[in-house]
Amino acid sequence: MKLINSFFLSLLCMFAVTSCNNSSNTSNADTTATTATANADSVNTGSVDGFKLGVQMWTFRMFSLTDALNKVDSAGIKNIEAFFGQPLGGDMKGNFGPEMSADTRAKLKALLQSKGISIAAMGVISPDDKAGWIKAFDLAKEFGLSYITAEPKKDQWDAVDSLAGAYGIKVAIHDHPKPSGYWSPDSVLAAIQGHSNIGACADIGHWARSGLDPVECLKKLDGHLIGAHLKDIVKFDDTKAADTVVSKGVIDFPAVFKEFKRQNFSGVFSIEHESNWYHNLPDVIFTKKYFDEEVAKLK
Repeated sequence: MKLINSFFLSLLCMFAVTSCNNSSNTSNADTTATTATANADSVNTGSVDGFKLGVQMWTFRMFSLTDALNKVDSAGIKNIEAFFGQPLGGDMKGNFGPEMSADTRAKLKALLQSKGISIAAMGVISPDDKAGWIKAFDLAKEFGLSYITAEPKKDQWDAVDSLAGAYGIKVAIHDHPKPSGYWSPDSVLAAIQGHSNIGACADIGHWARSGLDPVECLKKLDGHLIGAHLKDIVKFDDTKAADTVVSKGVIDFPAVFKEFKRQNFSGVFSIEHESNWYHNLPDVIFTKKYFDEEVAKLK
């Protein structure tokens, strides 16, 4: 497409996004307003220079999974990280999770296939017992997940590692900020020690909320990174710091991406934008564009 066409298309999309913020039909307007922008980018492989981009569906927690998938699709993103409890919507009853019926699971698989979207991971989960973990692993296996994002109890490490090995599905420990037991990479490393099927999900924003340098945290976890949550915040060392659009906050993302590249990271960067809840699709599209541009600069 010629530059002038792209310019006018961008103006049109900006007008549509502004209009959707005043619309009562949030889901449909949000998706319609941004479809042209996503199509103009024409990047639908889900991977840039070996880095895979996804969306943690908590980003769209105010919507059903069906509506959220429409948003992910319109953003040109092909991987998601699902979470237990999101209403399914469409012609599916109930919520996403182990309790879905066989019929519901079949409908969800068909919906995902129709959009070319894969569930790469799910989480963050913390099952109470082994039976809960088995249900989670069964669901993960059925949908072809690469890993499960979790914060397991300390006395579950051995059992979780064993199940992960048996199912061939890794467990990536997430780092909620203080006072979470996993706020520091040191605590994550303690869980990983002696457990070859457990690694880390690097939540960049939560580390910064806990007053930790994300790049130094990544270095500590060298060789153990399975997944990542991509978010930015407005204030360093504040566990209550609000989210902002990636690249607009306090985190040095070029340095973060450079470190992931040095470690030959092969997991999924899941955008988790916990702000502007009802109108955040343009923020996700902006993050995708920024991600693509920055990753393309890496050598």
